[in-house]
Amino acid sequence: MDILDTHAYDRRQRRYTSCALFVSLLPFFLSTALYFYLWTPGSPGSIMSAAVKTAPALLLAAAVLSWNGGQSVLGVVGGLVCSAVGDWCLVWPEHFLHGMGAFAVAHLLYSFTFLSSNYSAYSASSSVYFRFLYLILFMIGGGFYIYIFPFLQTAPDSELLVPAVGIYVVLIAVMGALAIRSRHTATLLGSLSFMVSDLSLALQIFKATPPMEYGNALVMVTYYSAQLLIAVGDIKAVGNKDDFSKWKRS
Repeated sequence: MDILDTHAYDRRQRRYTSCALFVSLLPFFLSTALYFYLWTPGSPGSIMSAAVKTAPALLLAAAVLSWNGGQSVLGVVGGLVCSAVGDWCLVWPEHFLHGMGAFAVAHLLYSFTFLSSNYSAYSASSSVYFRFLYLILFMIGGGFYIYIFPFLQTAPDSELLVPAVGIYVVLIAVMGALAIRSRHTATLLGSLSFMVSDLSLALQIFKATPPMEYGNALVMVTYYSAQLLIAVGDIKAVGNKDDFSKWKRS
């Protein structure tokens, strides 16, 4: 097989993989569309609304599992399942701290995933440019916590929220920094989108900003986009690693 035939074969394989990936993600797209079709952010929490809200993350977990098998169980799949638990808890405001705890575990699992060998081949963490980006990211996280701190002090359960939110901000900043280190575009965009979603949610919950007409929509659009991008990034990272291993053995 000459070089032209090899390139044509590779293009066909990439097209096939992209189509197969899209098909495997269809349940996620449909469940997300259903969530926004039934959009009732101000309604009382119910089992039905919780199920509709958690379905996209669980279906994404199933898609990643079908592509990566056991390699992602303690990584992105686990993070998506923890996110689904967080989604379920946040349907009822009184379970906000439980939901935040579930998402904190999800960020930890994502962070450990971005440190794995599936991503490390693309690491450029020693670059001055990347260190500068890390610094900017942590400055944003620190600045956000300083800004929201007075609002946390006046919130119910402030003695728990003040340290819990501080820890959460550190965890999501670490996840963002490790996503930068991975140099996977989908992973990076997903992590940054997750940060936008979480920070927007915190500003609204703790009344640190005037009411936003489309605030809830912003939170959920960026949240589901983040989970999708992180999932696709993990599928591609594992796939690239497997292709590289096969090339080395050939």
